Amino acid sequence: MFATWRGDLLALIAGGLLPFAFSPYDLYPLAIVSLVTIFLIWLDSTARRAMWRGLLFGIGMFGVGVWWVFISIHHYGNVGFALSFFITSMFVLVFATFLAMTGGVAVKFRQHFNLSATATLLWCFPTVWVLFEWIRGWMFTGLPWLNVGYSQIETPLGGFASLLGVYGVSLAVALSAAFITIVIRNIYIGQKSFHIVALALLWCGGLLANQLNWVSPAGEPMTVTLIQGNIPQELKWLPSMKAPTIDLYTQLTRENWESDLIIWPETALPVFFHESSNFFTGLAEEARLNNTDILVGLVYLDREQRQYYNTMMSLGSATGFYHKRHLVPFTEYLPLKEWLSVLVDIIQVPMSDFSAGSDDQRPLPMAGQKVGISICFEGAFGEEVIMQLPEATLLVNVSNDAWFADSSAPHQHLQIARMRAKESGRPLLRATNTGISAIIDHQGRFQSIAAQFEETTLSDVVVPMQGATPYVVVGNVAILALLLGLILVPLVKRR
Repeated sequence: MFATWRGDLLALIAGGLLPFAFSPYDLYPLAIVSLVTIFLIWLDSTARRAMWRGLLFGIGMFGVGVWWVFISIHHYGNVGFALSFFITSMFVLVFATFLAMTGGVAVKFRQHFNLSATATLLWCFPTVWVLFEWIRGWMFTGLPWLNVGYSQIETPLGGFASLLGVYGVSLAVALSAAFITIVIRNIYIGQKSFHIVALALLWCGGLLANQLNWVSPAGEPMTVTLIQGNIPQELKWLPSMKAPTIDLYTQLTRENWESDLIIWPETALPVFFHESSNFFTGLAEEARLNNTDILVGLVYLDREQRQYYNTMMSLGSATGFYHKRHLVPFTEYLPLKEWLSVLVDIIQVPMSDFSAGSDDQRPLPMAGQKVGISICFEGAFGEEVIMQLPEATLLVNVSNDAWFADSSAPHQHLQIARMRAKESGRPLLRATNTGISAIIDHQGRFQSIAAQFEETTLSDVVVPMQGATPYVVVGNVAILALLLGLILVPLVKRR
């Protein structure tokens, strides 16, 4: 069906179109269209050719979808254009390899078990697709970006999030693509197909899942305020900006003492906790007098261990700390430091040297609720966010997406946060430096959203929630068990 060069080109184009299914474009059907295209291409490929075409698909997908890595390296990291382009290209190539493996393994699986085209589409391609999404979510510390499930947060398929998490939604997308591919193929060869009925049933299942209610209010509604300071990244850490930044956040906080909870972004203040303890003590006292709690982003230094942490600190009714657990490699820390430090010195790529917080950190008690916190990149890992559930009644994600300027990254990041709210059945408060700050309800819907690149505050009333969705109870175990079951189907039929 597909001549070599036409199939190769189509794979690259299909991958390049996939990111437009995500925010800020929100062309949701493109996720299914892209998967239908690559499934048809793989169906007409040898295992080796499927790997190559999967790689091309991945290059298109990540080249278009995460090109903003270049901005953070070149513009804000002050790395030269050529080296920034090379690093970004290697980044894209590494993660495109997962798509190459998806194609190669899927077609090899088909050949080994001599599966028909229909069986391949129903069992093999969707299963292997989601399996490699999951592997990409933890290998090399994980990059669960552009998982196709995120693109469907507004569609009926998003209803599967509370049951199976984002990977369950991805499976629903892949199955939708499989059903449509079967219909297209049967029309092409002149056969009737009833798989459109299965597609309708799948989408109806998502609609029904959206109506299920797993959680209930935990106490009274509360007023929250998010502060978006809009400090330009190139100015943020200048010594001359220390006092103006402190003054700005203090002023905006004092204007919102009527709120029960006030949240500052990730590393909102360019100070160490131990260097400004008097300031924090005074702010905490003000918060107590106004019956308000504040969550502050800063850098924390453990002076005994000489370890730095990316930290959120609660002030007011109680003082507590959350240290970021899942650090970004080559940005917040250097993996394999003993081997790679010389290379980093040679190419002169700037990076921080943070330590990771412990995995057993519990939600912080604030404003009469338990607040589960994730910092920036951590919000992309649903299995880690639910580690603080069902104890947490409210989720907070703080970030500094100024690193990515006016690219698609902040929009993609916000879409991921919405999925975390929907999976967990918890309101999620997202406070960022330059945007996009938002207040999201327990079903992943926007309550309030702030304009990007504006100094502003965002206030609303939220309802904390208690209880547990099925995803909170079992995490990714359910979707992995389902994938295993799908893999076993050809084995059982063969016997």
